[in-house]
Amino acid sequence: MQQLKVCELFAGVGGFRLGLEGTGKFTVVWSNQWEPSTKTQHASMVYEARFGAENHSNINIEEVPTSKIPDHDVLVGGFPCQDYSVATSLKNSKGLIGKKGVLWWSIHRILSEKENKPKYLLFENVDRLLKSPSSQRGRDFAVMLKSLNELGYAVEWRVINAADYGMPQRRRRVFFLGYHKSTSVFEKLTEQNPKEWLLEEGTMASSFPVKQNGALHSFSLENDLVSLSKHFNLDKELSPFQNSGVCFDHEVHTLSILTDYHGTQAKLSDILENQKLDSEFYIPEGDIPKWEYLKGAKKEIRKTKTGFAYHYSEGSMVFPDALDQPSRTIITGEGGKSPSRFKHVVQTSSGLRRLTPIELERLNQFPDNHTQLEGISNTKRAFFMGNALVVGVVEKLGNTLFHKINALEKQFHN
Repeated sequence: MQQLKVCELFAGVGGFRLGLEGTGKFTVVWSNQWEPSTKTQHASMVYEARFGAENHSNINIEEVPTSKIPDHDVLVGGFPCQDYSVATSLKNSKGLIGKKGVLWWSIHRILSEKENKPKYLLFENVDRLLKSPSSQRGRDFAVMLKSLNELGYAVEWRVINAADYGMPQRRRRVFFLGYHKSTSVFEKLTEQNPKEWLLEEGTMASSFPVKQNGALHSFSLENDLVSLSKHFNLDKELSPFQNSGVCFDHEVHTLSILTDYHGTQAKLSDILENQKLDSEFYIPEGDIPKWEYLKGAKKEIRKTKTGFAYHYSEGSMVFPDALDQPSRTIITGEGGKSPSRFKHVVQTSSGLRRLTPIELERLNQFPDNHTQLEGISNTKRAFFMGNALVVGVVEKLGNTLFHKINALEKQFHN
């Protein structure tokens, strides 16, 4: 089977591309990266420096006509988490219109308007997506699943924590895969027992082995999108979506699962640079009490700007970070010298220090200095890694998907 053509949306600095092209089985034919809140498009600059400017778009995706996007087999992207409610349903051919400025509807538009629809979808988001918004737990995800079913896709999803499968960072994200009804994988999924797919047969289970942790729950998404958006799970405390599931024919089958991994485990110490580093990364003696305070447990009275007093409490963080375990999740505010509760600090023979851009890249399994470019600060490089995904997760899913497609095409078309 020849390489599958990929279109990468919300590309950042290219995590999906590194993972998929790293398998040798995929090739990115078009990419888009646009940062709405900044004048200088730093992430797009890094992307172009690493992969070339050809077929890369640095325009707001909402303004890119679908006709400008070449046909592709796989559409991928880590789109931002927003409020995905449905605003209106027009009676004309445009069908459903979501709230303006919400990037999910750009994906929806491309899938609606493409005559040759991509056969496969691979998206990534924060796991909060499964339970947002707080007034209608799970509504946003229900809207996505329903709209993908209407466009002819079956979907499987899974919350994957990279460290649970031997990778060096605890980073929990929801990944979901879509299979168009014209594919053999769709055929196989829709005739298979959902539990078997989720525990053994599916792309996710074949990539990242699991065991069952509760009963399978099934329910229908029977309303049209607008009423689903208004009424789904109103005022319930819990989302009906577990950490794995499939959805096809507007039926959801969801299951709580546990990791079943027995391989080696990467640790924070594995990714550290061993030489003496630039002084900017070391914590000055005088700042250590500030770090200790921020990382420590607190029980104190605080005041709001209006003078209202309230009790504030939080637990302590490990300080410095444990070297014999995977790291905590990198966040976008990881860079810069200012003391912080959430930045990583490691103890080395030369003293306490923050993590370097190379170390942050390694925690996401990017190549060393992938984000190094003239005019891009260390703080910005840290920001990129706080937004990025763990490349190894995508690589594994891509490999499994390719082999599954290959095997099923032979099975169904022989």
